[in-house]
Amino acid sequence: MSRGFTKEDDQEEIPIVPPRADLPKGATNYVTQVGMEALLEEKNALQTEINLLGHSKENEHRITQNHIHAKLLLLNNRISDAKIVDLNDQPHDQIMFGAKVTLRIGNEPKLQTYQIVGVDEADFKKGKISFVSPVAKILLNKKVGDKAILKLPTGERVFEVVEIGY
Repeated sequence: MSRGFTKEDDQEEIPIVPPRADLPKGATNYVTQVGMEALLEEKNALQTEINLLGHSKENEHRITQNHIHAKLLLLNNRISDAKIVDLNDQPHDQIMFGAKVTLRIGNEPKLQTYQIVGVDEADFKKGKISFVSPVAKILLNKKVGDKAILKLPTGERVFEVVEIGY
């Protein structure tokens, strides 16, 4: 039927769902066990949200339900592509995925600690950086005492590896 024969009120909004954290095309979606558990908790929360939807207005209910289903679709795709990395299998003397790394950054007296994690679990405020971030990339395969240099438009930033843990 042509749009000319439909009422404007009958037009349903298409849900706009923000994309998940960027994972470069062709990159493996590595996650820690904690990261996978967080993804599964998020999935359960979305499924519970669908089950708890009220029936106030049918159109609003359908739009909300479509929005949640769209989020679930993106999440399910991310979960199905995830590859859990067992941190016990990582070489404990060098920085690999999942490592908790204590760094001296430049001449700063205070040390910083970060964990290299999957894109969905990265949270800089919690000290978790994505394995595809520039800092993580320059740190991979480094050992205690090694230095990594990040080239910035304003110069270079030197990261000295002080400690590695898993």
